[in-house]
Amino acid sequence: MPSNGNKKNSNELEFAIFCIENIAHELGVNGEQVYLALTEKSDILNQYIVPEYEVLHTQSREYIIDDIIGVMKERGIKI
Repeated sequence: MPSNGNKKNSNELEFAIFCIENIAHELGVNGEQVYLALTEKSDILNQYIVPEYEVLHTQSREYIIDDIIGVMKERGIKI
């Protein structure tokens, strides 16, 4: 049986994938481009999405995607 830490990491990973795929769909690009923008062009994945998981995952899909795209715009990240 997985420990609570593993479950939390699993949930965060699943949420990160959800965010990447939904942002890609919203912007009409592929998931790899979004992943690179969130990890190599910036550190939004590790410095915003994962740390804010507890709050973000309780919001609607639209809110989450709009919020992350807003963070990307604030930080000058373009895809």
